[in-house]
Amino acid sequence: MATRVSYPLEIKMKAIEMRLARVPVKEVMEQLGIRNKTQLKTWMRWYRKGEVHRLEQPVGKQYSYGKGPKHSSELEKVKAENRFLKQQLDLPKKVQGTGKEVEPEVAVAWIESIRDEVTVSEACRWIGIARATYYRWKAAAKTERTDATVEKIRGLCIHHKFRYGYRKITALLRAEQRMNHKRVQRIMQREGLQCRVRMKKRKVTGQSAHLAENLLKRQFHAEAPLQKLVTDITYLPFGGKMLYFSSILDLYNGEIVAYSIADKQDTSLVLDTLNQLPKRTNMLLHSDQGSVYTSQAYQAAVKGKGITMSMSRKGTPADNAPIESFHSTLKSETFYLEDLICTTTAIVVQTVRDYINYYNSIRIQTKLNNQSPVDYRRLVA
Repeated sequence: MATRVSYPLEIKMKAIEMRLARVPVKEVMEQLGIRNKTQLKTWMRWYRKGEVHRLEQPVGKQYSYGKGPKHSSELEKVKAENRFLKQQLDLPKKVQGTGKEVEPEVAVAWIESIRDEVTVSEACRWIGIARATYYRWKAAAKTERTDATVEKIRGLCIHHKFRYGYRKITALLRAEQRMNHKRVQRIMQREGLQCRVRMKKRKVTGQSAHLAENLLKRQFHAEAPLQKLVTDITYLPFGGKMLYFSSILDLYNGEIVAYSIADKQDTSLVLDTLNQLPKRTNMLLHSDQGSVYTSQAYQAAVKGKGITMSMSRKGTPADNAPIESFHSTLKSETFYLEDLICTTTAIVVQTVRDYINYYNSIRIQTKLNNQSPVDYRRLVA
């Protein structure tokens, strides 16, 4: 049985922002470690409907599987029982005699037809079978149907010499029975029955030109200012056009020591942020494996400042958690809190600048003994 995965709010919001910026689904899933693209579709649907609060809810469901809905009153429950007791009398049986059992196919079909109105246990009790028996019959029937469907699909693919893809095979199957195209696609992929005409050619992307080892290794504590820095880019889809925010955070006191805002996510954005740092030795700068960070121009600028580069493993945003957390906090305490999700570009830029001044100089942090990052740095110095 598959394990249900719960993603933190920061990952969900970053995934939404990347999709709003037209980043491909596959790239979003790889960078953020998301297993199923259906998750992305659900989060985007909630966001577009204005149901952002649902992103904070944990994984769960309304009621346990197979328990059925709750009746509003005792009268409603009695009415439902009477209605289905009448259906029980009309249920077709193989033989109406002692020692004879209900046909499995008939029992499964009937219980499935009333699942939305009565529990499985009640339905099984009415027709005199055990609940486990019903699930055994249901699993056996599903296996038989699946085996028959696989053979039918195999026969059609062979008959047409593998000229048809799953869409055309589905169309042929629908002439005889109801069939979902996704199920046909899964079966054809699993059994190796895909169309062999004009097969897709996979492009080998290879490795980036300049990859660095993960030297930070999630050791987010620093003994001195500008000893360990983390950097990343986030999206600001709140104005008249998409903006990109690049920042560098000092792990010593959580202070934002450099940042830039631009309407293009290119190398010049991260270079502008990097150039705000002083030139000094024994400085570690950690980032993800984004193309702007692995570019030759950026790597040359890093070496020119005497900085040691460190990079996260692919698909593990937790390796760069402090800067990811800051970007989430910035948006939560400004745009989402003040409902500035559709404003002007100038307001977006000014909001970010005002918040960084507030974050560095005024906003206290518990881990800094309830001081702001700037006050903590000055006190220790």
